Formats: sequence, structure tokens, C-alpha cells
Amino acid sequence: MTITDPAAAARTVAGEAVRAYQEAFGERLVATYLLGSLSYGGYSAAVSDIDLAVVLTERHDDDPATFDTLGERLRERSPLHRKLSVFWGSLPALSRGEEDGRFPAIDRLELAERGALLTGEEIAGKVARPDGTELLLESARFAVAVLAADEVVAEFHRPERLLADKVWFTKAVFFPLRFGCTGAMESGRAATNDEAIAWYLGRPGASAAPLVHLATRVRAGEPLDPAEAEPALLAHLAPLYREYIEDETRRLREAGAPEDLVTAFTSWHERLA
Repeated sequence: MTITDPAAAARTVAGEAVRAYQEAFGERLVATYLLGSLSYGGYSAAVSDIDLAVVLTERHDDDPATFDTLGERLRERSPLHRKLSVFWGSLPALSRGEEDGRFPAIDRLELAERGALLTGEEIAGKVARPDGTELLLESARFAVAVLAADEVVAEFHRPERLLADKVWFTKAVFFPLRFGCTGAMESGRAATNDEAIAWYLGRPGASAAPLVHLATRVRAGEPLDPAEAEPALLAHLAPLYREYIEDETRRLREAGAPEDLVTAFTSWHERLA
């Protein structure tokens, strides 16, 4: 029977992945969870990932290779399977707030607060919650490593890939919104896309509002029209990132972040000028 509900189809894919991990890890598999939009709502068939958390009793040396191999096999099954994004680690490490597999702090916090249990025992209460400073530093390091790379900065002026890939288009617009909203929130948790969009559009002088509105429509399933998107990107993407970088640099300095991280942000700002 064909599944027409996009979220239900995504959950079916997650269930297939869970069965594969149950077979691979047996009694070492403590629990599996849905994360992201499938756990708290707002799943977009157009651009959302299928985020899955896998918690083990302990880490073995061959676990990374096992996850890589299983992930490749699962993603070969269909375009929908290629949306799978699996976070994994051992319960002892998660309880100490450490990463011994693939479980960044922001995703550990999502597991602790909004994970939807699929199989196994409920362990969310045992997961150490990162504080605001840890989230700030981790998101800043990610931004420098991924978004401040020369090839990405070049796309701000020649956005061929952004115009051809609606997933990358929406991620490029929403990353600074989510990071900025998370940093501005006092709850100590990661902002959802919907929260970040509302936060940005509610700011006085939200200069990139036309681009954010366009990305929101694409996320909802509207086709990405290069004729509309290109001028919006060229006019608003660099200013949007400069606003984020300025706010983040201030937060990093207030948090006493390492000077090399602050310098990376100021250099990034100069390259976007």
C-alpha cells in the first residue's frame, strides 16, 4: 500500500533503519529515537532530514565502520532513504555529556528534551544537557568549519548550487536564523526552524525578510524558482550572514571564547563585505 502522508513515509523509513540496527547490535542496542521535525512536528517532505538516534550500551572499535556500512546500504534503497541522518553513541558517554560516536551537543540536547522513543528503554532523563556556552561554542565551530569555507562564501556571489538544490538553499538561509535564535533564547535549548523564522521576522529591521519568506515557502513544498531566488540571494544572503556573525561575535566575546574562534568570525565577516 502506498503511503501518501510524507511524515508517515519518513517514519516507515526510520522503522526500517531501526530494524537494521537491532539486527546489527542485538542486546547492545539500548534505545532508538526520532529527532528533529519528525519528533516535534513540522516535517517537510521537500527539505527535512529523517533524524534518528541510536543509543548503545557501550562503544566498540568497529562501531563507526558498522554505522557507515549500514548507512550506505539503507540510503541506497530510495531517494527517501537518502534523507536518513543517524546520531549514535553509548549511554555512558551521553550521560557524561561526551561524544564517543556521532552525537553533537545540540543533538544530545534534542534527545534529552524532545526525542520520540521508538524502541527500547526511556533514557532521555539520563542524558547530560549541554549548557548555553557549550551550545554556543559548538555551533560557532560548525559555522566556521562549514559555512565560512571559501567555496561556500563564493556561493554568496555565484549561487549556482543554491539555485539548483532546494535543500541546500533552505539550509543556507535557516542556519544563521537557528543559530542566532538559539543564542538569543534563555531556555538553553536549540531553536526549531519555525521558532527561528518567527524570531527573525519579529526583529526590528529584518532586512532579509523577503529571502526568509521565500525559503519558508520552498520548505513548505513550493518549487524553487531560480528567477525569483537569484536576486533574493544576491540582495539578502550576505547581509543576513553579516548580521548573524556580528551577533555571534559579541556572544563569543561575552562567553570568553578562544581568541582564534573570535578571529575566525571577524575574518569571515570581512570576506563577506
